[in-house]
Amino acid sequence: MAITTAASRLGTSAFSDAAPTELRPNATSGEVEAVILAVYQQVLGNPHLLKSERLTIPESLLRDRKITVQEFVRQVAKSDLYKDSFFQNCFQSRTIEMNFKHLLGRAPYDQSEIAEHLDRYETQGFDADIDSYIDSAEYQTSFGENIVPYYRDLVTTGIGQRSVGFPRLFQLYRGYANSDRAQLIGSAPKLVKDLAWKTAASVIPPSGSSNGFAYQPAARGEASYSAFQGSKAFGSGRMFRVEVAAIMGQGYPKVRRVNKAVVIPFEELTPHMQRVLKQGGKIASITPL
Repeated sequence: MAITTAASRLGTSAFSDAAPTELRPNATSGEVEAVILAVYQQVLGNPHLLKSERLTIPESLLRDRKITVQEFVRQVAKSDLYKDSFFQNCFQSRTIEMNFKHLLGRAPYDQSEIAEHLDRYETQGFDADIDSYIDSAEYQTSFGENIVPYYRDLVTTGIGQRSVGFPRLFQLYRGYANSDRAQLIGSAPKLVKDLAWKTAASVIPPSGSSNGFAYQPAARGEASYSAFQGSKAFGSGRMFRVEVAAIMGQGYPKVRRVNKAVVIPFEELTPHMQRVLKQGGKIASITPL
């Protein structure tokens, strides 16, 4: 059932009003094709997929029932198409957000989940990290071998859900017709602030209005987070955006790209840089706002 009475206005009815897509033992060729397309739609974030981009060998194996839907999901998630879309040119935290959304049907619930996958990628590599989602008990309980993953936190399942899941997932889900490869957020992570502050942002409907999908917050972020003590007038009033790479402190394993950006007042620049250096990190950029 829908997790909110505003499901039709928020564009989640397509999930709350439909049963999960499952490959049944007696499925017709048309039903198998529907499963294949559903996997592409879910794992690749609702793309416009060219015929030449489709994975012909894994598709054939699925049609012949030599692999399960779970294995087909794995093949798509490890494909060059997925890597080009959500890995090669993305911040690592953004890649993890998308992996949670595409493979487990939810957003990350806390910073520890981000840190766990950052560490696994760094020590074991991309393929091993993808396997960790698909081979998890959570995946098996939610989807098993033959159900196509879907956005679980847009509907009420009662299985391992947290209240923070819906608003978090809705920041990553921008409507049934939206493609993850065409979102305004681009390659930057969307949930960094909420995970760090352990908060959930308000739900912004996927519409063309000023507060809909086209809405983007000011570069300085919300006033309460833009400066210490909730005041933009703190100190001199001069604000700077600081990007940090390769943090090695507790909960922040070393990563391949810039992973953290904060907005701080001029008076806090030196102490912040000192903390970063003590954690083994590097200042990637300092930009005045």
